[in-house]
Amino acid sequence: MEFVTVGLDLNGWDSAGPWVERAQPTHPSLVDEAHLMDELFGVVNVPSGIWIDEEGMIVRPPETAYPGKVTQLEVWAENPPVTDPDPYLLAQAEETMKIQVRPKKYYYALRDWVANGRESKHWLPPDEVVDRSRPAGPDVSEAAAHFELGQHLHKAGEPDAAVEHFRAAHRLQPENWTYKRQAWSLADPDQKPTDVYETDWLSDIKKYGPESYYAPLDM
Repeated sequence: MEFVTVGLDLNGWDSAGPWVERAQPTHPSLVDEAHLMDELFGVVNVPSGIWIDEEGMIVRPPETAYPGKVTQLEVWAENPPVTDPDPYLLAQAEETMKIQVRPKKYYYALRDWVANGRESKHWLPPDEVVDRSRPAGPDVSEAAAHFELGQHLHKAGEPDAAVEHFRAAHRLQPENWTYKRQAWSLADPDQKPTDVYETDWLSDIKKYGPESYYAPLDM
């Protein structure tokens, strides 16, 4: 089996590179500056996993592939901050603790597929892969177009003009957290409230509920 990890970041290696280097992966580790994983595969949040067999066929479309539950609260528990933590970041960390993930369930399903291939109960036939894939209706397609325009304008040195298109992408596909988090982080690295966007990570996670942040694993 071969793993390939793909980071989604408009700023490319400048933003994602230090995280990759710190992890010291032994597998190919790429950065998707154009968020093509969203547009082509239907990824709307990270981490997501896609299973592709030896013939290049998708046998499970994007789904939550969380490796474990490591949050800022847990980091602070092991290495307390020298000064009082930022109340906003503390509130962010508290909400992440409420997010529902099933890392062991995914882990064991993945091992079963690697061992048994098509005989695994987690292998999906093509028709079911299609059924489970997110439909790219007009709103989703338009959101992708706006997000692409926003990226182009931001890279061209016109960040103010890009905001209009990022906002449109958020409005058209509100469940796409990668679109929102990318835009929020351009306005503030910690995705805090700004006068650029009407929402931020903390307000949206409270609005939609941390339990809906990731779709439940159907395995």
